[in-house]
Amino acid sequence: MKALLPGTAEGRGKLTDPALPHCGESVKDRMLMIAEPVGSSSSSAVLLELLHAGNAPAAIVLGRADAIVALGVLVAREMGWATIPLAVLAPDEQQKIADGDMLRVG
Repeated sequence: MKALLPGTAEGRGKLTDPALPHCGESVKDRMLMIAEPVGSSSSSAVLLELLHAGNAPAAIVLGRADAIVALGVLVAREMGWATIPLAVLAPDEQQKIADGDMLRVG
């Protein structure tokens, strides 16, 4: 699922940005592929809310390292909440992965 965090409804895990191909769908238990992280410092808060509510994706694959997204996972870990894996995969490599493909991060 290709998405970005600021386009996610607060804590509910539904994509709300109409520009996204999966608008209206849940990110819960799915892998998010984010070629270019977009947004601001709110991305860590959105991810933290998703983790706390149990609506987080199974993993996030970023096109480049992003400290703001990672911060959400780190804070959740420090609070004793469940966390998810983060990985980096170049955007051109992400393009080779089709929606619905089974992937393993770790």
